[in-house]
Amino acid sequence: MPGMTAWLDPLREALDESETRIDFFFRDDDVGWANDEFRALLACFRRHSVPLDIAAIPTALTAELAGEICALHDEAPALVGIHQHGFSHTNHEILGRKCEFGISRTYQEQYSDIQLGKMKLEAMLGFALDPIFTPPWNRCNEITGECLSELGFRLLSRDATAPPLALSSLKELPISIDWFAKKNGARLSFQSLGTLIANTVKQRRIVGIMLHHELMNADERDLLGDLLVLLSTHRQAHCTLMAETAG
Repeated sequence: MPGMTAWLDPLREALDESETRIDFFFRDDDVGWANDEFRALLACFRRHSVPLDIAAIPTALTAELAGEICALHDEAPALVGIHQHGFSHTNHEILGRKCEFGISRTYQEQYSDIQLGKMKLEAMLGFALDPIFTPPWNRCNEITGECLSELGFRLLSRDATAPPLALSSLKELPISIDWFAKKNGARLSFQSLGTLIANTVKQRRIVGIMLHHELMNADERDLLGDLLVLLSTHRQAHCTLMAETAG
């Protein structure tokens, strides 16, 4: 198949052997930072007509970029989804792993930040905004889930390794693949990444792939484009938006 590269061979074989169609979604975090790189990534998805979910930082998203996103959403709503990515992407933990909504913050502190972020995005994006929340660094706690439910969010997206919050009012749609995944401190080769995606397909799981546009150069986007070609043309792959996947 034109554009196919060797690192995708394991994934192509897994899809060829799959008896069921596998859902894929792509989530690009940190929208509001590195806008030129974001536009380049968005153009890559548009070229291949593959849906992209955008996780926007409320304090970073500009009115100009919000207008561009709304125009694209109005033109092709099945190809662009946008939702809230924390508040300011700030670490509030003194010890341990970085977290914006973690054990160091009270219910009221978390609620206020999430609510203010929601109001900012609603003012800029209107009906284009999905009731989905992605916490920075894919980390939050039970208090966060309670705040999200109170504020009308319907979907939480974190890493697949995070223990579910088990809130009946809040569905979860985890990320299973990090484009920049590491092992023992070193980034995975693309061959290893292709095998990792293939193994997720073999488990008959929804495959959520996390991107960070600010880290991607033209070569990275070309490799991503090869993946988008495969997924947009294979009979057993279905690329969709998070809101549609979660029903």
